[in-house]
Amino acid sequence: MGYDYAKLQNGSDIRGVASDALGNKVNLDSETAGRLAKGFCYLLNVRDGVPFEGMTVAVGRDSRVTGPDLQASVCEALSASGIKVLDCGMASTPAMFMSTVFPEYDADGAIMITASHMPMDRNGLKFFGRGGGLEKSDITDIINFAESDSILGRLPFGGAAKGSAAGPVEKRDLIDTYSAHLRGIIRDGVCAGMADATEGAAFDPEKPLAGLSVTVDAGNGAGGFYAGKVLEPLGADVSTSQFLEPDGTFPNHIPNPEKREAMESIRDAVKAAGTDLGIIFDTDVDRASAVDETGREIAHNGIVAMAAALIADKHPGTTVVTDSVTSRMLTEYLEKDLGLKHLRYKRGYRNVIGKSIELNDRGIDSELAIETSGHAAYRGNYFLDDGAYLATLIVIRAAVLKAQELGISSILAGLKEAAESKEVRLPISGENFSETGDRMISYLTELVRSGNLKGCTLEEPNYEGVRINFNAPQINGWMLLRKSLHDPIIPVNMEADVPGGCEAMTRVLLPLLAGFSEIDTSGLL
Repeated sequence: MGYDYAKLQNGSDIRGVASDALGNKVNLDSETAGRLAKGFCYLLNVRDGVPFEGMTVAVGRDSRVTGPDLQASVCEALSASGIKVLDCGMASTPAMFMSTVFPEYDADGAIMITASHMPMDRNGLKFFGRGGGLEKSDITDIINFAESDSILGRLPFGGAAKGSAAGPVEKRDLIDTYSAHLRGIIRDGVCAGMADATEGAAFDPEKPLAGLSVTVDAGNGAGGFYAGKVLEPLGADVSTSQFLEPDGTFPNHIPNPEKREAMESIRDAVKAAGTDLGIIFDTDVDRASAVDETGREIAHNGIVAMAAALIADKHPGTTVVTDSVTSRMLTEYLEKDLGLKHLRYKRGYRNVIGKSIELNDRGIDSELAIETSGHAAYRGNYFLDDGAYLATLIVIRAAVLKAQELGISSILAGLKEAAESKEVRLPISGENFSETGDRMISYLTELVRSGNLKGCTLEEPNYEGVRINFNAPQINGWMLLRKSLHDPIIPVNMEADVPGGCEAMTRVLLPLLAGFSEIDTSGLL
């Protein structure tokens, strides 16, 4: 039979409809997931040189309702192909990568069944080799392998004849192992921080978080373990935490720190309880944001600033790579307050991670790649975008600061905020939406470069879309127009340093887009 899996590719992930609960047609079923998992094993063989014989693959999932069935199908498909499978049950995406690092797992590859923050009927697969997450081209290869009956027809792997014994499936509690790993980081970090900052103040190294109160919001995703298995055993008070129980219907709010309702939920919980810190994760825990002791959100530009501040003393002058929508005020904070360098690059966590790795390969120190969405990847943590690791660094600093009678808010005291900010997504009609987007970006770029848009200049260098600086005092802001990574949409981000600036920039933009009938500008009004 023929297969058509290309529509399931979402950049460097697989995502599709796994349930008809919301009335959508299923395109990611058990057979599809199994074939894609086999295609991944074939990639490990041809790309990384991993022999089929003895190949070990770890498989985990988040809290989505379709996760158990898809996980069982993937485990069964790989086992039937002679692959040794480590069934890790519910896990986080970063923990799945760590199964290739932890010596007691020693996995050649890992598969995480997740669709991150997407609606409850969606699911997907993320893949890791020993070198980290896959690139877009790797996913394309996996799809091509999965669609080929001739390639998958060579199974079982390992040189075994058809009908031979299946590979073993071993149940493993990866989250327990991963939690112990994070607890060790906290113990070491708080011990070192106390010695440096409080002249050896006495504290219990087994309960280094005693006296610290933390509200954790897992949004009913896979991140609830962080409160009970990481923080509480170290003495933290996590009694005000919320939505820790896994529930793939996400009854309280979508587990997505980028969403207003999610951040309002954790902010309100911290303010009501008066805790020292709030931490919020996305569904599969590769992203995190926070709330300080005053109830101020540490998200978007704030989470970038926080992540950078936590390493600034150990890595002076390092280059922080961010996505394209970060503010000018963040650049000022990173470069003037922290003494770091800021490279504003492209949206997409694989893009910022790849750019940071490239800089290091060129001899330019870059210790952090981070998106405003909360994807933070540290060089010292395998360039793994790991929300729980970021949360762990924040918790360490919060504990040390509390011993000095300071709050986590003190770190970001120098970070200024824009008077206004706004994001609008403009739909593009027609089949050639990418070409329409390119034409629009080229037109605006040349218009500003020519000097024909009074009071405006181009932000350069710029690596995505067109970023326009509005320099008039009554606006004093910027606007970025870019193509969506995957959808027929033009996202428009803008910030202004004065009230009314976003409206003023919109009034300038609207007539410029009048010639592009395919672009629906009604959302700007």
